[in-house]
Amino acid sequence: MALFDLPLDELREYRSDSVAPEDFDAFWSKTLQEAREHDLDARFEPVDAGLTTVSVYDVTFAGFGGHPVKGWLLLPAGAEEPLPLIVEFVGYGGGRGLPHEHLLWASSGRAHFVMDTRGQGSVWGGGGATADPYGAGPAFPGFMTRGIDAPENYYYRRVFTDAVRAVEAARSHPLTDASRTVAVGSSQGGGITLAVGGLVPDLAAVAPDVPFLCDFPRATTLTDRHPYREIGLYLKTHRGRTEDALRTLSYFDGVHFAARGRAPSLFSVALEDQTCPPSTVFAAYNAWAHEDKTIEVYDFNDHEGGGPHHEAAKLRWVGAHL
Repeated sequence: MALFDLPLDELREYRSDSVAPEDFDAFWSKTLQEAREHDLDARFEPVDAGLTTVSVYDVTFAGFGGHPVKGWLLLPAGAEEPLPLIVEFVGYGGGRGLPHEHLLWASSGRAHFVMDTRGQGSVWGGGGATADPYGAGPAFPGFMTRGIDAPENYYYRRVFTDAVRAVEAARSHPLTDASRTVAVGSSQGGGITLAVGGLVPDLAAVAPDVPFLCDFPRATTLTDRHPYREIGLYLKTHRGRTEDALRTLSYFDGVHFAARGRAPSLFSVALEDQTCPPSTVFAAYNAWAHEDKTIEVYDFNDHEGGGPHHEAAKLRWVGAHL
């Protein structure tokens, strides 16, 4: 599909109609406080992944509810001093995969932590290894409507909490420099990155690519592509629950986390992206609170965005901010 959203000049001015709940900050403060009542218990087990230029650690830490969450930590082989830290969150349906899928950042001389996404990892890539012990009420297949009956029950409350704890776990390793921590991710990973950017006050930088989980009121009515469509199909069956669903989603909207962003940011957006429509990405970008922010626009791309070209741009940008 060619351009289907607002013209670029209007996108640059677009603001979401989504309103943050009055208790948004209190909700997340309480959520993280409860998570921190559990010992982080970050464990780093060396793994022989057959790589000679990168050292690999199989990581386990306590996320939401104290549940064990997996990850990888990759370091340049032979590293002896604390390194700038890249914490990465992965796209919808994927997991942490296999270590050799994540060589870019360690090859550039940084420490690289990849968080597994609870309950996911069976759609693409090398798989996942983290369970989601929570049940939920009736939901559409997928993750978007799990626990959508209330913010306290919603699936992404657990994922975003895991993500904040992932930053804490990665920073606890002696070869990572907590003061030079950058959060990155694409699609769902970009949405998680925005949440971390709004919840962790001392990041050095944030780089969300074609972020998902933004501007729910517009996204759910503008595109019929999954995963957003999961919400519409749920509401097609559960008639009359739209207001309640949107209330729950308002606690997880990347726009509201962006309004609390306190680090330089590099966004990317694709103008033919039907999965994460460009207006929803610009909604988060335009709301980002830190004045040092940039967005790379890929005019004729769908959800693949800038691909390897944007990876090169991120390498340059992260280097300039670290």
